[in-house]
Amino acid sequence: MPTWKLEIEYDGTRYRGWRMEHNQRTVQGEMMVAARQLFANRVEMIAAENTEPGVHARSNIISLSVPELSADITPRQILEGFNEILPHDINILKTRNADEIFHAWKEAAGREYVYQISTRRTAFAKNFVWWNKNKIDLAAMKKASEFLQGRLDLSSFADLESEKKGSTMVNLETASIEESDELILIRIRASRFLPKMFQRLVGNLAEVGRGGISVDDFRRNLNFKTAAAAKFTAPPSGAFLEKVIYKGQ
Repeated sequence: MPTWKLEIEYDGTRYRGWRMEHNQRTVQGEMMVAARQLFANRVEMIAAENTEPGVHARSNIISLSVPELSADITPRQILEGFNEILPHDINILKTRNADEIFHAWKEAAGREYVYQISTRRTAFAKNFVWWNKNKIDLAAMKKASEFLQGRLDLSSFADLESEKKGSTMVNLETASIEESDELILIRIRASRFLPKMFQRLVGNLAEVGRGGISVDDFRRNLNFKTAAAAKFTAPPSGAFLEKVIYKGQ
């Protein structure tokens, strides 16, 4: 079965996330419409990360298979064909041949997100930042982020109503906070991300920076199951899936 590995970027503002939903506009839905025109056949399409509604992707990985392909097609033809059909806010960056068994989600070893908090009101980047009006204690946020390492139960930071039954344990690999001009950038790399997990981690870190909760409060929310963490959920506008990591990278 012909299979390809696609790298894709998109502005998630207009979409209800990656995954197809009935009567909802999604990135996967737009990709499937384009694929049917391009191949005129049934296709199978799986993303390494099912991004949340409104969340963007600088780089998501897709495994694309066409079980009944009747003619040869090159990766370049696939890339150009998709980009001719797709709306302006979805773009294929790279396409290459892959093994028939390649599965973008199962084979991914980790994912990395970045969040952009703006320290000023901006006329141009409203869809891509969270403007925080309050004075932020960056040192306190960085101290709190030091607890984002190791294997943790992050059920307090997940939207469990939309999560299938299963483990809520996550391997948190790295977390960093840096300031770049008028942006505060929060990067978190983990084995996987539960629904709303990234936005709630960011929201709680920002609340530490605003002084609404202490560093110790943040640590307790990580270590004990509580409903308190869900009160602080950052908007999706500033969230980007930055990369998907595979073994060997």
